[in-house]
Amino acid sequence: MKLILVPTPVGNLADMTYRAVSTLNEVQLILAEDTRTSGKLLNHYGIKTPMLSYHMHNEHKLAAQIAARIVAGETMALITDAGTPGISDPGFLLTREVLQLGGQVESLPGATAFVPALVVSGLPCDKFVFEGFLPVKKGRKKRLDFLATEQRTIILYESPHKLLKTLAELIEYMGEERLICVSREISKLFEEHVRGTLTHALAHFTLHKPKGEFVLIVQGATEHK
Repeated sequence: MKLILVPTPVGNLADMTYRAVSTLNEVQLILAEDTRTSGKLLNHYGIKTPMLSYHMHNEHKLAAQIAARIVAGETMALITDAGTPGISDPGFLLTREVLQLGGQVESLPGATAFVPALVVSGLPCDKFVFEGFLPVKKGRKKRLDFLATEQRTIILYESPHKLLKTLAELIEYMGEERLICVSREISKLFEEHVRGTLTHALAHFTLHKPKGEFVLIVQGATEHK
């Protein structure tokens, strides 16, 4: 019948919307990136709907099968460990499969990490480009070289063990004085926003070991004089 993409909290469980809770109670099946992580959320809200594991390692295998079931009459919700499905998480493949079969896809508005990081950064947010995670190896240098001249505010995701490397590479390609806001643990107890130059950010996280998940808001090229 329908696939419903349901955002889940990126930090504080209270960020869950009434509509999201209602939807997860009403669907026939919840597709979850990690059933253990999602189980904690469902238990918190007393949601008893059965779950099926659906993640980056099995989505290519399961997407067509699940899409066929939805078009045949089932209503399912897709959730990820945190945030909106499809934003650096599984969601695109299944959405495409359902639509190609003539099915319906609906997305609830809700949590995503980069929007609060962007709007509190102090950098222009009228025009921006979301890059997600940079390529790990192949194409990384080419992408950095391209982004060095990007005129819009740039949004990147990064993990704690790669943060220092990424900040050093941004300095190499964009210069020491390019401004950045590094946000970590959005909507969690230890939420932090480090604002300043790339050099300042690198020095800060060299001194303070990176912990948590990071959103990097980088000043666009035309803003840097």
